[in-house]
Amino acid sequence: MASPAAAAKAKAEGEGEAGVTATGDAVSAGFAELERQQQLLASCTRLYKQLEEHFSSLERGLAARSDSLRHKRRAAEARASRAMDTLRCREASIEGSVSRALEHLDELAAASAAGGEVQSDAAGVAESLRALCARMDSAGFFGFVVARRKEVDVLRAEMPPALKCCVDPAKFVMDAVADVFPVDRREVKSPTDLAWACVLILEAAVPALADPDPEIGAARPLVPRAARERAREMAREWKEAAERKGGVEWTKPPDAHAFLQHVATFSVAEREDRGLYRRIVVSFSWRRQMPRLALTLGLEEDMADIIEELIAKGQQLDAVNFAYEAGLQEKFPPVPLLKSCLADSKKMSSTVSDNSSTSSGQSGSNANKKEQSALRAVIKCIEDRKLEAEFPLEDLQRQLEELEKAKTEKKKATSSASSGGSSGPATKRIRASNGGPMPPAKAGRLTNNACVSSTPAATTFVRSPSHTSYATASPYPYDRPVGHGLYCNQSPTAIREPYVYPAKEVTNFAPGLPYSSPPMSYPHAYGGYNNGLGAYNNGMAPAFHQAYYR
Repeated sequence: MASPAAAAKAKAEGEGEAGVTATGDAVSAGFAELERQQQLLASCTRLYKQLEEHFSSLERGLAARSDSLRHKRRAAEARASRAMDTLRCREASIEGSVSRALEHLDELAAASAAGGEVQSDAAGVAESLRALCARMDSAGFFGFVVARRKEVDVLRAEMPPALKCCVDPAKFVMDAVADVFPVDRREVKSPTDLAWACVLILEAAVPALADPDPEIGAARPLVPRAARERAREMAREWKEAAERKGGVEWTKPPDAHAFLQHVATFSVAEREDRGLYRRIVVSFSWRRQMPRLALTLGLEEDMADIIEELIAKGQQLDAVNFAYEAGLQEKFPPVPLLKSCLADSKKMSSTVSDNSSTSSGQSGSNANKKEQSALRAVIKCIEDRKLEAEFPLEDLQRQLEELEKAKTEKKKATSSASSGGSSGPATKRIRASNGGPMPPAKAGRLTNNACVSSTPAATTFVRSPSHTSYATASPYPYDRPVGHGLYCNQSPTAIREPYVYPAKEVTNFAPGLPYSSPPMSYPHAYGGYNNGLGAYNNGMAPAFHQAYYR
């Protein structure tokens, strides 16, 4: 039995060990808690940084939008100020403009009274146009313009002063184009497309309708209220017709151009139609007048977006023209755009050439033409915009000369190869499977040809048993050159002697009477010789070579 001292000592040792174990567990738990707190602190720090970056981006976005709105507000205030100044100037100039217009009418009346009616057969285009305008002969005016399509430059120069001779130019112009625009109402639509004449007349009407005040000019066209309402109605009718056809993108370019020019000429642009105007401008941006029309129709604020859209579509030349018209050439430098246009053209040409390496070469020729067109367009743009210092023309002109030289050499090689080779139709009818003979095309349907082929042959005649001598008897309709050689170069030589029918084929033959039955079994597809020789009007058998019917 252990003593009480030993028992107490053992108890103390057990309690010590238990205390040490409890202390270790507490320390481990403390370290775990510290680890958790550290992770939580790191997560909070990361979230704080993310929130800080988010709010910083929001602040930057708000600041940018604020700057943009501030800039737009200044621009709007400047435009409003200019518009108010313009309105005040217009208001002040109304009386003077009316007085000038009345004086112009008095001058026209005095000229008509003094000189009488201007003769319609006056010499020259200018005199004829003035005569038609003075008489307000809108139908004759339109017909005169259409008949002189080859003199477009002369018409474009002479029509504006001629239209000023009209008593009411706005009514005269709308009457002139009414049969073709907004829809073609002619009973006989010949020629089919006259929208070009409408565009030409509507463009010439702009200076004729301009305000007499030189400080205002075309900014205020003198269009009476009734004429303006009629112009709006014509524009609405065109839009409805375009929607029935599937949208403005499906209209012909001259028709869409005529619509925009009509809206610009008579100042009937609607704010709610600006989206429509932009779609038309972008769809037909390659037309020369589109940049100017876009500004006239109130698309100044959209010009930068239009240019970016054109660049994205690969229409860099159009983008350059729009940039210059809108004064945005600093934002959209022209030289990089022109170089990009040339690079795209060359890349497309090389792609087409690779794809057509095993074809007939027509695609390669078209690619060559497109590359030449792109070079010419870029050269003209550089010359028009005076960019020779930034983009020298020597390299471009040398490339154009090389392309033209390659085109000429290729054309010579093609012509020489075609002149020395066989013709196309004969090649198509070669039977390459077994080299056997092939009947000539349409042989049985012709009455004056024994056989027809695209391969030339020597001229030789055969004699029918219906007559004895060529010297005493006139040739029958079937006296013709013998059928030339068979195809695939396997023909016998041309028959030089009169053909002699076998005795069994001419037995019981009476001249002038038809055969009771054909001398051989002709295929039905070659004229139906088994049904009374209906393919021949003289009742005689044709002189076909026997080899065709083996």
